[in-house]
Amino acid sequence: MINLRKALSITMLVSALATTFGAATAAIAEGGTNSLAPVDVVEVNGLIDEIVVSDIEQAIDRAETSTSQAVILQVNSLGGVVSTKRMEALFNKIIESKKPIGVWVGPTTARAYGSAAQLLAVADVSAMADGTRIGKTGKLLMTSAGEVSFGDASATLRTTTVNSKEAKRLGALKLKTDDEGVPVLRNMLLAMNGLSIKGKVLQTVVDVKSDSGDELIREAATTRFFKLGLLERLLHTAASPPVTFLLVIIGLALLIFEFFTAGIGIAGVVGAICVVLGSHGLATLPIRGASLAVIIVAMLLLSIDVQVGIPRFFTGLGLVLLAIGSLTLFRSSDGGEIRLSWLTFLSGMIAISLAFVVGMPSMVRTRFATPTIGREWMIGSVGRAVGTINPLG
Repeated sequence: MINLRKALSITMLVSALATTFGAATAAIAEGGTNSLAPVDVVEVNGLIDEIVVSDIEQAIDRAETSTSQAVILQVNSLGGVVSTKRMEALFNKIIESKKPIGVWVGPTTARAYGSAAQLLAVADVSAMADGTRIGKTGKLLMTSAGEVSFGDASATLRTTTVNSKEAKRLGALKLKTDDEGVPVLRNMLLAMNGLSIKGKVLQTVVDVKSDSGDELIREAATTRFFKLGLLERLLHTAASPPVTFLLVIIGLALLIFEFFTAGIGIAGVVGAICVVLGSHGLATLPIRGASLAVIIVAMLLLSIDVQVGIPRFFTGLGLVLLAIGSLTLFRSSDGGEIRLSWLTFLSGMIAISLAFVVGMPSMVRTRFATPTIGREWMIGSVGRAVGTINPLG
């Protein structure tokens, strides 16, 4: 009866987790209560991986089957990590969409490099906030409409980056405004009002009377913000370079800790989860296989001295190899080099150093040492031998 009750509890827990993690993309509506058709906004943050590509495609399909009048991609990305064919398929999806697709690089300090920058060329409308930069497009991809093109700005954007003023001057943007940039998303909606795209005239602004009726207030269309579901967000975050690096080394360290301390399994379970998530990141990101092998060898060398209980030569060698493997682990994306920040690198190295130099050896000695506490009272006492005593051994 108890086993049945446990089984039912586990089943209910798994079902609840599956429902939570499998939830559809969340939508948050903002704006006035006017009768204008809504505009869907999709955030494109971080490196563009398969999860982000699928999310954009789903947003386009959702807009085509709903009352949305347009889709805006809010971009802040240093490039893509999917194949060229996959990115070209996304570009074709945007070009062939029945609803207008806009790209806004924002907010301030946002970047759009590599294939993320090429999104601006295939979209129907494109704009940038002040303080943002685009460029480093690399090789321009092919679409059903021909090669991606920024016009006269293509050559400049191939190897360098430009700010919003320079992009506007070069003619790289498709939204004509009197302002130097489009600082916030609401300004993007205001600027899109009245544009005729794909046979549709966008109506993203309406004048409504104030409560007193004395003046007109310019109100933008309702914007529906769509974000990744919980599971997709977790996997997308795990596939970012700093998180992948930390998950892999911490997960391996926890598995080694569990192996040598013979604990109750908590560290092993947490370590296994970290390794699984880190493996997803390694499979998604461009990495060097040799550097990953160096990291694994480094962790094996570190584990040798853990068994001995004293940090020695192998600990030092392992830390050196771990540093080398970590700094060379990631290859470039289509938007440039992928490098670990010094904060991420040093945090990981310090954590592993403390774990293998101080923490694990002490834990192993404590776990398996012969207990000696409480024997002082025996000193000077008279004992009785119950077996044969051989002084010579």
